[in-house]
This record gives sequence, structure tokens and C-alpha cells, in this order.
Amino acid sequence: MTDSEIKSAILDMGRRARAASYALVKLTSEQKNAILVAMADEIMAREDAILDANALDLARAEQNGLSKAMIDRLTLDPKRLKAVADAVREVALLPDPVGEKLTDWTRPNGLHIRKVRVPIGVIGIIFESRPNVTTDAASLCFKTGNATILRGGSEAIDSNRALAAALQAGGERAGLPPDSIQLIPFTDRASVEHMAQMDQYLDLIIPRGGKGLIEKVVATARMPVIKHYDGVCHVYVHVDADLDMAANIIVNSKCQKPGVCNALETILVHEDLAATFYPLVGQRLLEAGVEIHADATALQHLGVPAKPATEEDWITEYLDLILAAKTVSGLDEAIAHINRYGSHHTDSIITKDRTAAERFQHEVDSAVVLHNASTRFNDGGEFGFGAEIGISTDKLHARGPMGLAELCSYKYLVDGSGQVRG
Repeated sequence: MTDSEIKSAILDMGRRARAASYALVKLTSEQKNAILVAMADEIMAREDAILDANALDLARAEQNGLSKAMIDRLTLDPKRLKAVADAVREVALLPDPVGEKLTDWTRPNGLHIRKVRVPIGVIGIIFESRPNVTTDAASLCFKTGNATILRGGSEAIDSNRALAAALQAGGERAGLPPDSIQLIPFTDRASVEHMAQMDQYLDLIIPRGGKGLIEKVVATARMPVIKHYDGVCHVYVHVDADLDMAANIIVNSKCQKPGVCNALETILVHEDLAATFYPLVGQRLLEAGVEIHADATALQHLGVPAKPATEEDWITEYLDLILAAKTVSGLDEAIAHINRYGSHHTDSIITKDRTAAERFQHEVDSAVVLHNASTRFNDGGEFGFGAEIGISTDKLHARGPMGLAELCSYKYLVDGSGQVRG
């Protein structure tokens, strides 16, 4: 397609999405929930077709030499596909935030003012690799009354088309307004720029993927962007930590799913624990197949093979079984290191000292700060939000895992009895 044809096609999708957004606000919660259940049913009814489409993407990924982490993100199997459908059903069970009264008050002149949640309108989602984002994004946006335009990456195009077709077919049978969920069917890179500049139709854009994609969207977008660039997440082992707990949390944070943004990338260890803790955690990480990049003190005490760490390691999101290890003098240095080198995503402190934990949680400038828990808990499902639209490290509108409430704006409804302003 030519650039002008791509632009014309995306503008047409925008026009249709805007019209759909006005139809969506008329649906009741019961109608939306019935449509979501129908979408989930259709995903399972099309299991063979969706898995066949995914097999095409996987074959192409192998041929193109994608990393193991990327291929894992891309892979669907019967169990994962059922989880995709179940996530849509879970959204149907969640309370509908649209219309929720946030606060209300009456002015001295008798005007009654209510602040209520409303849909944002039309949301664009640009994402890479993970086909489940198609269903997560579509179901969450739909539940909140938002029309959605989805632009997936080329590596998952066949899977995305199959999933989007299932959502549209199942939803329309149950009353889904036309064009409420649209997938850009081509993968030309120009589509990202045209989508990001379509501020006459898109109210918000959310990029999910690599840093390069997100930087491109931020540089070109004419509408608000919600995002996170990297997940350089830390676990700080405080001097009063339970060392077995710390080792368990570190291994889980790093190894449970290493290719995701809330996986651990750097451990910070109090210098007084170096001789006792590094051998313990080093053996556990070796058994889990983790490569360690360590500072001089850690190299001295780990007792397992490791590479010398460089300055680059402190800012690297490995998304793999690689972990950086740094020794610190105490809480002040740990907090300073995280605020300098971290990505404001997810950080955790392991300690029995509640005062130290509270100070760490207060002073670390990240979206989610944990105490005695794995970084992997920064997740919409684990927070009870249902399927999430993403994790934001921004500070305006949404921060941390984004569920239904974060896909709403608000407006003021004012009731009077003939008041005029003097």
C-alpha cells in the first residue's frame, strides 16, 4: 500500500470508531457483559483456526531468528488460549465503572454537582508480540464504553487477525455496535505514525512494546500517551532481611517469567550481608540457569561463575535469565541507586524492619513499591483488576497496572432549579 492509501484507511477507521463510541455509551452494563461472554465463547469455538494462525506466526518467528523470550510471548496453545477466553469472561464479571459517582456536593446556591466516571472515547493500542493483548485491550476498552483501534506487530499478525475476527463475530451476534473493535490489518510501519497523528478521532494512545516503538509514538503523537519505556526492576536485600525469604523472592522475581517488564533485573545487597547472602542466592540462581553480572564485592563472595558488572548493567532490561548484582552501604545508597538507574516501574525491599520498609516505599519513585514480595506481583490480575491494559510509569492520569477505572475519564453533572449567575 502507498502512504496515502495507508493514511486514508486509518482515517476511515478513526471516523468509524468515533461513531461507534457514541453507540457504546448507550449500552447497559448487562448488555456489555453479555457481549463479552459471547466474545469469549467465539474464541473457544474458533480454537483450531486461531491456533493454526498462531502456528504461522511461530514459523515466521523461528525463520526470522526471534529470541526465545519473544517466541514465548508470541506462543498460543490450548491452555493459553483458554486463559485468553477466561480473561474476557473475568472482565464481564468485574464491576462496570462507567457512571460511578466519585463524589458529589451541593453549593450554597442550591446547585448539586456530581463527578462521575465516563468513557475516554476512542483509544488506540499499539503493541508487539503478544497476541493476548488483542483480547485484553479490546475487552477492557469495551467494558468501559471505549471504541478501540488495535495495531499489532508483524510478528503476530495472523494470530491478531484471528482473535480480532472472533471478538467481532461473537460480539456482533450479541449486539456489539459495528466498528467498536477494529484491528489495523496491515503492518506497514507508516501506520503507527498516521495513527499517532489522528487526534481528531483518537483521544488516547497506549503503546506496548520495545523502547524504540514507544519513543516513536511519543515523538509523533498528537494526543495523550500512556506508557512505560523499560522495566529495570530491583530487589533490595536490607540488613535485617530474612535471607531465605530474600533468595526465594529474588529467584521468583527473575525466573518465574523473565521476559516481562516486571521481572527483576538488579539485586542490591547490604554490604554486611555479602559474605552470607551472596553464596546462598548465587547457588540458587546458578541452579535456575541465571547468568550473574556482579560488582567486585559480589564477585568475591558469590562462589559461582559470574561476569564483572559494568555501568551499562545498571540500566539494562535483560528480559532474559541474566541478573545484575550490586553491593550497597545501606538504605540511602539503595534508594539513590534505584532512583538514578531504575525505570520507575517496580521495586521491592526485603526486610523485617517496618520503619526501613516504609521509608523505602515512600522515597523510591516507582509506580509500584513492594515490601517482602516478588516484583512479579505488579500485574492487573494480581491486583484484582482483571485483565490489564498495561503498566504505566507516567504520573498523570494513570500509574502502575491499568484496569477498568484507568480507562475512564470523568465529567461533572450539575443539577439546578433555575439558578442564574449574578
